Amino acid sequence: MSPAVAVNKGAATRESVVGHALSIALTDGFEGLTIGNVAQSVGMSKSGVFAHFGSREDLQLAVLDAAAQRFTDNVFMPAMREKRGLPRLRAIMRHWVIWMRNEGCPMVSAAVEYDDRPGPIRDRVVEYQTRLRRELARAVQMAIDTGELKDDCDPQQLAFEIFAVELALHHDSRLFKRNDSMVRAERSMQRLLDSYRS
Repeated sequence: MSPAVAVNKGAATRESVVGHALSIALTDGFEGLTIGNVAQSVGMSKSGVFAHFGSREDLQLAVLDAAAQRFTDNVFMPAMREKRGLPRLRAIMRHWVIWMRNEGCPMVSAAVEYDDRPGPIRDRVVEYQTRLRRELARAVQMAIDTGELKDDCDPQQLAFEIFAVELALHHDSRLFKRNDSMVRAERSMQRLLDSYRS
């Protein structure tokens, strides 16, 4: 086997392991991730999984990275095709609601699990959540700049409020299994935007 083929095969195997681990994290949380249950899910030996991830923590970090990338691909990237300003902000909110309904959010789960536990996993969660809040506030600022939202709208405040609605959606749809959670989230988002419209 050529080195290039071996590298491609190794990358594909690693990607498959991370995908299975992400599925486990969505149901069992990040603390539920072990080398053993991931190996069993993929159909590999523990040593095979260890060959790609030197520790359980390395695996957890890789799953966090994959979850963040999946969020970007499903929420922010489609929204970037919309016009700057309110259309783009609405698209981010809409795709985020759909993401929460369809996927749940492993990052929210990780934030709950690690919010008071110092270490690399918490640091990575904080990094991604900070980046998300910053990008959301930037999208709000664009809508202010286009004149679609009030000049005195505080981008950080609206980003906080949008984030709060998404957390409520995650809570109601995952914990209570409420069928109306998406509709309620969309109504809340609309009311928020209406309150800041210029």
